[in-house]
Amino acid sequence: MTRIIARLAEVSAQYDALFVDLWGCVHNGVTALPDAVAALQLYRAGGGKVILVTNSPRPRAGVQKQLVHFGVPDDAWDSIATSGDSARSAMYRGVVGQKVWHLGPPTDGRFFEPPEILENPVEIERVALDEAQGIACTGPFDPQADPEALRPHLEQALDRDLPLLCANPDIVVDRGDIREWCAGAVAKLYSQMGGTSLYFGKPHPPIYDLARRRLAGLGVTVQDDRILAIGDGILTDVAGAIGEDIDSLFISGGLAAAETKTVAQPDETHLTDYLKRENSAPTYTIGHLR
Repeated sequence: MTRIIARLAEVSAQYDALFVDLWGCVHNGVTALPDAVAALQLYRAGGGKVILVTNSPRPRAGVQKQLVHFGVPDDAWDSIATSGDSARSAMYRGVVGQKVWHLGPPTDGRFFEPPEILENPVEIERVALDEAQGIACTGPFDPQADPEALRPHLEQALDRDLPLLCANPDIVVDRGDIREWCAGAVAKLYSQMGGTSLYFGKPHPPIYDLARRRLAGLGVTVQDDRILAIGDGILTDVAGAIGEDIDSLFISGGLAAAETKTVAQPDETHLTDYLKRENSAPTYTIGHLR
């Protein structure tokens, strides 16, 4: 059974590094969450390392700019690993071919910049769907529209047996009070239709490999039993941590706030019922990161 804690500092001394989710944990898609920022600053002041591990389809530089816009200070984190960077590396290794159709908003254009961590990337050409060898999905065209609206495009892709690279396995996120669909919802629909979807963010191993490389880039060696993963996604953050055999801190006041009846802290009975339904067992649970 998960242990409910009141503050990160209750357990943080057991860990040398944190893999921290962003959306719903450090910011709400609009602005930074002050208590979360303070908790991370305190942890780093004690010598701990913070890697922000996000399913954002954006490159690391794009996420860093977004953090500045949201008001997340630089002294709350050390490095960033994004699903977008992990997926881009795979795309530029040719996993969905060299002629690629982009399924996503035009604001995600930087996804098609070759990643700096990859040597000898293949040449990628953005083409129309009927010319494509594969799909790079960074999200729906309209994040507030039901992904079912994309079914005609996906049927055309399925007829041609195109693989779909999913740059963000999240199904939904909450931007303030507005819930938005993510690339994971599109990839899930495509898989249900019989298509092939390839994932590179949480809970899948590639993004954790990238997070460990980011940690090593700081000049430190941290064993897995000294890493704590933090996030509000039971199917992404927690499932990924369990798959990597690292401890997890579930933020119940994010995506599962209604199910866990979380205000300041979760209702223990509702939390237990929710975790049973999800067949999940995070090491710790807290209402909001603080």
